[in-house]
Amino acid sequence: MPEPTEPKDFIRTIVEQDLRSNKHGGRVHTRFPPEPNGYLHIGHAKAICIDFGVAADYGGLTNLRFDDTNPSKEDMEYVESMKRDIHWLGFDWGDREYYASDYFEHLYAYAVQLIKMGKAYVCDLSPNEMREYRGTASEPGRESPYRNRSVEENLDLFARMRAGEFDEGSRTLRAKIDMASPNFLMRDPVIYRILKVPHQRLGDQWCIYPMYDFTHCLSDSLEGITHSLCSLEFENNRELYDWYLETLDVFRSHQYEFSRLFLSYTTVRKRRLLPLIQAGIASGWDDPRMPTLAGLRRRGYTPESIRAFCDAIGVSKANSLIDVAMLEHFVRQDLDNRAPRVMGVLRPLKVIIDNYPEGQVEQMTAYHHPSYPERGTRQVPFSRELWIEREDFMENPPSKFFRLGPGREVRLRYAYFVTCVGVDKDANGEVTALHCTYDPATRGGDAPDGRKVRGTIHWVSAESAVPAEVRLYDRLFKVENPDEGDPLENVNLESRTVLEGCYVEPSLADAPAGSSYQFERQGYFCVDPDSTPGRPVFNQTVGLRDTWAKIAGQG
Repeated sequence: MPEPTEPKDFIRTIVEQDLRSNKHGGRVHTRFPPEPNGYLHIGHAKAICIDFGVAADYGGLTNLRFDDTNPSKEDMEYVESMKRDIHWLGFDWGDREYYASDYFEHLYAYAVQLIKMGKAYVCDLSPNEMREYRGTASEPGRESPYRNRSVEENLDLFARMRAGEFDEGSRTLRAKIDMASPNFLMRDPVIYRILKVPHQRLGDQWCIYPMYDFTHCLSDSLEGITHSLCSLEFENNRELYDWYLETLDVFRSHQYEFSRLFLSYTTVRKRRLLPLIQAGIASGWDDPRMPTLAGLRRRGYTPESIRAFCDAIGVSKANSLIDVAMLEHFVRQDLDNRAPRVMGVLRPLKVIIDNYPEGQVEQMTAYHHPSYPERGTRQVPFSRELWIEREDFMENPPSKFFRLGPGREVRLRYAYFVTCVGVDKDANGEVTALHCTYDPATRGGDAPDGRKVRGTIHWVSAESAVPAEVRLYDRLFKVENPDEGDPLENVNLESRTVLEGCYVEPSLADAPAGSSYQFERQGYFCVDPDSTPGRPVFNQTVGLRDTWAKIAGQG
């Protein structure tokens, strides 16, 4: 085990105390237990980092266990996507891949044991009747009329439930605890329900399925989990978690709760995101605006940046709203170090250099990353006709506009100084092309006579530039807390802008999907899987402006 250091949070403080007292024989064993009924999202990323990170910090182990107890909503597609996302995030569970369904016979035997102990009974109340009997916060619940069935009758009925004799919803197995408990979860919770749906792994072997609270704690116990880490919404469940383990007298795992991740302008709730897909606003669960790990990966977020973000927000017991700009800061910070620099023009305007020889092409040397010269250079073709950004020209520029205007001189990045000497317009008066002259002595971007220019702009050669599609993104929701109100009313309908007719330098013609770049002066972009040979598609990952760093005093 590594030398102990100052604990970073309350969970690691507990772990170190347990290690010092030899509580679990020096073991640290955690688990990540997703339900395979959807896609992992940024909130899961925090849980994954905690589950795997705590174990790794103390030389322990982490299991991956799928809580597959509701086959009506589950699919093996979700299992595979979750495994892919966890690996992408940088974690591995080795040979410890488990499923709650691995333990169905064990769980059934535990349920029978509870019946024999007089701690569980078969109940014939319908779901609506059960809610009526449950009571309120100010009134205790009422006991089910079936609560005092004999052990023999309960064993018989439960066996017949398993054999498929009864209809769905007609009977449940409930724990016999306390209908007057202030914790509603302790008011005779359901342990098993009848669900005549084939299981994705086991087929038609079962028609009764255990509930989450019963399954989860006993799966932890069977696997020898020492620290069962979960988010704060399960805090009330801990009393029931402990009751099952104490009553059955099995290995005592212990549950610890940490705060959930709430991001501004973001929701991770499936029922609030699904309407956006159904309405065609989002293209799917991997839409780059989605908070799913698949969506973030497609947009160009890196696993390193997500892990750094999760580490920075820490582990606490108090829920709070985190500014999404903080997550973007860590993405930007990571890409700033790793993303090669390239030139791309998103809203092109033609530039014709009148005194440049027709047909001539020069190769300009450009750094892959100016801060790291050792990463090498690339060659960018330069010709008489170029594309520049339309916003880099103004016909009547103000005094503090340091880009192109009539009679103004600027530096073309890695190339020459050019001066605008003329403007072409169409019948509507819109500028269609600029005429410039260049100074051959300024090749590489500096003037031998020492004169300076205030502006440097990017460009691509019109002759060799590669046509591209660029997708720009804004917040998916226009309100800070989209968990409130109608998601279709709160959605930002301008969160996606598709730019056709963009141009990028030829080095990006066949850039592989998933590769990230900084478009100089534009931001960070990732190649989308929709790309085709010779026509790349780029998703905007984040812009260059880091609002969170300024707020936090880091920039």
